[in-house]
Amino acid sequence: MPLSEQFAEHLASGATSVCRCWALERQDGTVQGFTDHDTDLSFEGIVFRADTGLTARALQQTTGLSVDNTEAVGALSDASLTEDDILAGRYDGADVRAWLVNWARVEDRLLQFRGTIGEVTRSGGAFQAELRGLTEALNQPQGRIYQKPCSAVLGDGLCRFNLDQPGYFTERAAETVEDGRVFAFDEMPGFDDRWFERGTLKVLTGRAAGLIGVVKNDRATGLARRVELWEALPQAVETGDMIRIEAGCDKRVETCRLKFQNFLNFRGFPHIPGEDWLASYPTRSAGAPQDGGRLTSNRDFTSDNPLLQS
Repeated sequence: MPLSEQFAEHLASGATSVCRCWALERQDGTVQGFTDHDTDLSFEGIVFRADTGLTARALQQTTGLSVDNTEAVGALSDASLTEDDILAGRYDGADVRAWLVNWARVEDRLLQFRGTIGEVTRSGGAFQAELRGLTEALNQPQGRIYQKPCSAVLGDGLCRFNLDQPGYFTERAAETVEDGRVFAFDEMPGFDDRWFERGTLKVLTGRAAGLIGVVKNDRATGLARRVELWEALPQAVETGDMIRIEAGCDKRVETCRLKFQNFLNFRGFPHIPGEDWLASYPTRSAGAPQDGGRLTSNRDFTSDNPLLQS
């Protein structure tokens, strides 16, 4: 929203009634509003609460491709931002908008910042969140990488594999959970040993709902099964919470073809020669491989060296 003439006149008057408002939209769709005014404000369908203690430091904005940044500082509380939610990563990458608002007439406002939440630190019952501008995305690598393994993520728009097919996922209640990292089940038939390695475990219900872990080990012993994650989930999964475990992919062309029957969507380059291919040279032997593998000599040292002749 551009700066209106009426708001510009108000700011130029020297006696202003302005405050700042922030709106956070998490990746799970939750929207929260905050303001440093002493009463709640409302606009764009969002209620901006005044009892959160949230403040923001000076906004640094530049022209060109430099990254805009600022920081939000506030107190942790059950009514606004909780420590459990921050530890669980629910605010990672959340969309942030910040306005300068005339609290006496909220129609007069100016959008000053839009970006995402970056690094969040906690200490002494408070938090400090880095806010990154829209140009931060320009720092991310672009384009494809030429490599033998597949560069797609299983089930994404490039892979196109449907993980909802029978045999590639299971949804069940958690039984035994150790250290938030190891999930043991008395019975889980129908899946080969190590079927879920490199796959994902998603929590569907309970306090940890929405959290995702990557499977490190998957071992089947008879009907029993033990699934281990690389890292413990930041919030505890209780017995009875529903979880979903999806099949894993090691990015190899053989796995794509045999396990998922999805070779047409394979995003790697399996026939790229090895690095030593650059140093290889033609050989005199007919039919010798030219694939960058280990080179062997075609010379008969026995006939050249009389000491080796019988």
